[in-house]
Amino acid sequence: MTILTVRHITRYRYAERVRFGEHHMMFRPRESYDQRLLETRLNISPRPADIRYFHDVFGNTIGVARFDTRGKELTFDSFNRLEHLPEATLDDPASPERDLNTFPFVYPPLDLPDLRSSIASQFADPKGTMGAWSRRFLAIQEKADALGVLTAMTKAIHAELEYIHRASGEPQTPLETLKRGSGTCRDFAVLMLEGARLLGLAARFVSGYLYVPEREKSTARRFGSGNTHAWVRIYMPSGGWVEFDPTNGLVGNKDLIRVAIARDPAQALPLSGTWYGNPTHYLGMDVKVEVRAEAAPKLRSRGVQGVS
Repeated sequence: MTILTVRHITRYRYAERVRFGEHHMMFRPRESYDQRLLETRLNISPRPADIRYFHDVFGNTIGVARFDTRGKELTFDSFNRLEHLPEATLDDPASPERDLNTFPFVYPPLDLPDLRSSIASQFADPKGTMGAWSRRFLAIQEKADALGVLTAMTKAIHAELEYIHRASGEPQTPLETLKRGSGTCRDFAVLMLEGARLLGLAARFVSGYLYVPEREKSTARRFGSGNTHAWVRIYMPSGGWVEFDPTNGLVGNKDLIRVAIARDPAQALPLSGTWYGNPTHYLGMDVKVEVRAEAAPKLRSRGVQGVS
């Protein structure tokens, strides 16, 4: 178990004082058996007139801030501290339904109605390019199982496509990403979403944070730190939801902090809102994310008295 802290600061800048509209925030990590929230703080400047919270259709925590003031800057400073426990069991070998993880993948009838929207393809593929790209991973072994196929897809995106930082904007389509041979973490996540869905698997987009251990900063380059990160969750026919980070070639939840889970990336925006004024007054947005691990507490040594 690791104690991680996340500080996420977003600052909007304007040339003149503008009026701020309603803003929606998705900063609070989702609580589960593998991550437990210990502390959360949120400072907004200028101070909002009102803040309320609700759960969206996926159970994500949404904060809504309303303002009755003007300003040349608007800053959101979020801090979260949580316990993070990597999940090592991705495919239970003792499960009586393990054969469901073999292609063609079949979900239990009871689960299927809840998964259909996450299985449906969202992009046109007139020439079958995406379909062919997805099916190439079925040939990795004689018996194509879900975990092996998805691991191969994750590793291939990481190895074959170039990461390019792009702080804002909608994700590229999967075909655009394949054609360009490059993209951001959200582009790679959308590519893998579509690839898994074309194989009949339920997949969802995840927005959150990436922790890079100090020991790995000098030995392996991780992409997605310093900002919000995106990856995917895919529902194994036997085994439940499993995390895959194609940007970094990671399988499992290690070093990944979930904040929002959604069917579509547009449903998992970390921060969105409105402002009123001359469009030329907008100067830009600055985002800074720091994810750190707390040092393990030092144990005091105690003297032991001998017994005769």
